[in-house]
Amino acid sequence: MPLVTTTEMFKKAYEGGYAIGAFNVNNMEIVQAITEAAAEEKSPVILQASAGARKYANGAYLKRLVEAALDIYPDLPVALHLDHGADFEICKSCIDGGFTSVMIDGSSKPFEENIALAKKVADYAHERGVVVEAELGTLAGIEDDVKVSAENSSYTRPEEVEEFVDRTGVDSLAIAIGTSHGAYKFKPGTKPQLRFDILEDVAKRLPGFPIVLHGASSVPQEYVKIINANGGALKDAIGVPEDQLRQAARMAVCKINIDSDLRLALTAGIREHMVANPDHFDPRQYLSPARAYVKEVVKHKITEVLGSAGKAL
Repeated sequence: MPLVTTTEMFKKAYEGGYAIGAFNVNNMEIVQAITEAAAEEKSPVILQASAGARKYANGAYLKRLVEAALDIYPDLPVALHLDHGADFEICKSCIDGGFTSVMIDGSSKPFEENIALAKKVADYAHERGVVVEAELGTLAGIEDDVKVSAENSSYTRPEEVEEFVDRTGVDSLAIAIGTSHGAYKFKPGTKPQLRFDILEDVAKRLPGFPIVLHGASSVPQEYVKIINANGGALKDAIGVPEDQLRQAARMAVCKINIDSDLRLALTAGIREHMVANPDHFDPRQYLSPARAYVKEVVKHKITEVLGSAGKAL
């Protein structure tokens, strides 16, 4: 099966009350872990590349790695997505380079500028069979080149979503309801609570339209503990509670982005192995358990959070 767009994925997800995992990829081991887990759980999956990933690995390498995974799992529905495209030229480059989905992030711009930019990307993408995600509202936190302070973050205004979607023609919309980028989302002792009232209002205004959640990693404490037990010094932090992500997936959210959890799992596997085997220098030795931890995270998300297991049939 060639790469697909998210159109059919999202239609089925919306109707079925589940979400598709959008997992960030940076290297071969992460691509292998995600696709192997998705194939075993028979789940559609979105592999997405951020600006940092494309700088590190080069978009062409990432696309070839994804294509190699399709050779191994020919029946697996996979979309290749650009995460947080900063401008038209970056989106155009990925569209021309074979990505099947792109995100144009104009959320930091004034409303009219955001609309104009998203429409320009959508017009170009749709002529080439590619789908487009845009964003309204700004998430706090740090993810590669995306850096927003807490005081500059803002919830999505539901009264703006209909006009935005109508005028831009985008295919999905990322909204801000209390998630944030990075591993350090909420301080210990706080009780994170997503704004489901905003999500519900948006869903009523855009019936059947796919909504996206960014910054939705849950910061699994088992990997934080492994890292800290093996020379790490991660600060105390908690992520988005998984029960709230499950609730979002049952509502209008069709795509949930997951990145920090994968990084934590990979790092935990490497640290644990190297401390136990300080004489090892073969990357195959320490990347194998790291890859296994990433696969473990992806399978958990698919089966226990997203609800997408068995939906690739």
